[in-house]
Amino acid sequence: MANVLQKYFPMIRTREEILSEIQSDERLFADYLEWNEEQREEFLGFCTGNRGIKILYDSFFKEIMSPETAPERLEEFLSLVLGQTVKILMVLPNDSTRIAEEHSLVITDIVIELEDHSIANVEVQKLGYMFPGQRCACYSSDLLLRQYKRVRGEKGKAFSYKDIKKVYTVILYEKSPREFRHFPENYIHHFSQKSDTGIQVDMLQEYAFIALDIFQKIVHNKGIRNKLEAWLMFFCAETPEDIVTLLEGYPEFQKLYGEIYELCRNVEKVIGMFSKELQELDRNTVQYMMDEMQDEIDEQKALLKEKTDIANEQKRLLEETANTLDEQKRLLEEKDREIARLKEQLERIKHPV
Repeated sequence: MANVLQKYFPMIRTREEILSEIQSDERLFADYLEWNEEQREEFLGFCTGNRGIKILYDSFFKEIMSPETAPERLEEFLSLVLGQTVKILMVLPNDSTRIAEEHSLVITDIVIELEDHSIANVEVQKLGYMFPGQRCACYSSDLLLRQYKRVRGEKGKAFSYKDIKKVYTVILYEKSPREFRHFPENYIHHFSQKSDTGIQVDMLQEYAFIALDIFQKIVHNKGIRNKLEAWLMFFCAETPEDIVTLLEGYPEFQKLYGEIYELCRNVEKVIGMFSKELQELDRNTVQYMMDEMQDEIDEQKALLKEKTDIANEQKRLLEETANTLDEQKRLLEEKDREIARLKEQLERIKHPV
């Protein structure tokens, strides 16, 4: 199947050529041997065109979608996602402290300021976080606050809240959170704050969640229907057939793939990039499993509490019933004593001394 892609990309090297170069360098070969068999095959597969390339790996994504060296690519993608023309003004620094603290399940995190001074945060996640809404709301608010402090500092006394622009959060999930799987016909979800009366007040924060795992199932059945779906196919094509299908409908992506396969000729660099991605993935997977386990623990705690509450309520009802029975028994005993007293009086009346 590599020959199929070699028609488009003659720079693709064979498995034998790549292995020969790796084995000829002691350090590269040592790095290669640290991977398990599946990881080695994955590496050789995308370098030789036998499988799709992991575009969403941080190193590849930033190489191809860099807002600094090729801003027009990210601009087009965001324009299609947000439904409006996007022009990148500058790249803003990430909140590295935030990423370090959460051990980052984020593969890629790019923050950019757009031409109208609004801010867009583009994230790629291998495994969707638990509580995606809460998390995104927190980081969107953080970006909004960072913008507020920066603009207020720049404007001084001339500052006005009209100077604060929108904050867009765009998340691409390779494996989407469980909430998204309840909507198998929808791979993109837009969120914004709206009133219940229809009044228009700009609340500044908007979100777009893209579930690539769901998209892949949809595109498998319906094919690529528009340019946004072409971009998404570029991000997640898993086979040479997927890549060829994309190139036949949208040949402009050939240039982007060409850059990646040219990069793959630099075996030393690509091994370094791949090793870094595997390390991140290992840590991310552990963190994700911890989150899932914690979620299960929380669910079990909630279920146990519910059962305990039911048991306590049943115990309370039993105690209340027992108290009622005791009270009824006491009243019956009082009536028995009263009846006995009345009988005694009646006997005296019938048989006076």
